[in-house]
Amino acid sequence: MKATLLLLAFCPALQAKDWPMWGGTPSRNMVADAKKLPAEIHPGSINPENEEVDLAEAKNVLWVAKLGSQTYGNPVAGGGKVLVGTNNESPRDPSQEGDRGNLMCFDEKTGGFLWQLIVPKLGAGKVSDWEFVGLCSSPAIVGDKAYVITNRAEIMCLDLNGMANGNDGPFKDEAKYMTADPAKPVVIGNQHADIIWSFDMREELGTFPHNVSSCSPLVVNGVVYTATSNGMDWSHTNIPAPLAPALVAVDAETGKLLGEEMSGVTGRVLHASWSSPAIAKVNGREILLWGGGDGFAYGFDPKPVRNEEEDLDVLKELWKHDCNPEEYRKKDGNPVKYATFRGPSEVIGTFVFEDGLAYVVIGQDPEHGDGVGMLSCFDPATGKPVWTYKEIGRSISTPSVKDGLIYIAEYDGDLHCLDAKTGKLHWVHETQSRIWGSTLVADGKVFLPTEDGDLHILATGKEKKVLSTVNFGAPVYSSPIVANDVLFIATMTHLYAIGTK
Repeated sequence: MKATLLLLAFCPALQAKDWPMWGGTPSRNMVADAKKLPAEIHPGSINPENEEVDLAEAKNVLWVAKLGSQTYGNPVAGGGKVLVGTNNESPRDPSQEGDRGNLMCFDEKTGGFLWQLIVPKLGAGKVSDWEFVGLCSSPAIVGDKAYVITNRAEIMCLDLNGMANGNDGPFKDEAKYMTADPAKPVVIGNQHADIIWSFDMREELGTFPHNVSSCSPLVVNGVVYTATSNGMDWSHTNIPAPLAPALVAVDAETGKLLGEEMSGVTGRVLHASWSSPAIAKVNGREILLWGGGDGFAYGFDPKPVRNEEEDLDVLKELWKHDCNPEEYRKKDGNPVKYATFRGPSEVIGTFVFEDGLAYVVIGQDPEHGDGVGMLSCFDPATGKPVWTYKEIGRSISTPSVKDGLIYIAEYDGDLHCLDAKTGKLHWVHETQSRIWGSTLVADGKVFLPTEDGDLHILATGKEKKVLSTVNFGAPVYSSPIVANDVLFIATMTHLYAIGTK
């Protein structure tokens, strides 16, 4: 197990055919090694009565699987399986209806349903577990295990094979856990998840997740790193758990807490800490990169150290830098109000490390609307900015860096292509729609989904060239991935496997 995790950290090319975690590898760069990905796609038509997809006129669609009614989780693929977080509005178990989080597992080749993790709601409403958004975390697959953050703010380790090979690990109460209504208990079978262990961040750390728990865990060297989604309460003026950590590390085998940040992120949080961590390897040294809910970029030593004064193990801060320019924070010496067009933003998108540099963009909850943003390029060893780019609005997307170019989308609907070393702008593509997802670069193409349900496909390069635009008939809030030369796209209601037939 330890050897497998070590390879994930240092040799991402070895698992480039799969896409086992958010960003594909610990560097989180949204770039895939793939070939023969089609630019000409017809997704078929959706029957509005039963939401079944008619593939009679489809082109280059290998299979389609039904998801819930809202899907914000990004798919991952590994070990012959595809995992995606959604809600429970298309229940696989007819006896288990109602609003839940749901992690679904499908066969990568056929799209056949294999198993599901059904997660009851917290009952806190929009403040900590927003109705019907489901499970928003993108899992991480390592060997025969999968790691995910549930809508109940739990770090969970699952058997990738589900219950089909028995109930493994110390956790044995799957039926009790997944049952929302005692009068209708879950009857465990092969199509249910096998929980190995669970770490409840609310119970163990005292965190207060704001709206959703959405981080995608990073698993390297036998350690799971994740943000806690700790943040504001419903009033958006009070922080219920100001001393609770925003970023933690737990043991991948046991779920034991190994360390937490003590940089005071939550005390400065603007909304919530949702961003996912990344790993950079600089001069033979690993650095944990993360964007905080306070709008700062952080570099941590990934190996926790003992803080004797606080009597706990901590993630040592190596550097931090404000991702907001001063004018977003203050005007005429006075603070600029958060959630206003000119105000400061947190980091929601994920750090990307490529060719010795690290990139991250600022943004806010899409409910806050448009506003000023900034893309920053950092020296990950020192945290010093190499260049910044302010001609971009707020973004919750993660960039793609390939062949000296960086592709990054903004919420307002524009795709920007810049020089990765200098920040020089090459071109902008207007999609005329809101963008929640991220770019994916593969096979000489840039794939970008939109809220209107369009998949924009452009050629990579310094000159803009639009190849095609495909409409899937439902909004796309997640990001496309590629595994084994197949493109996977999760709309709000369906998961599509796309490849050249």
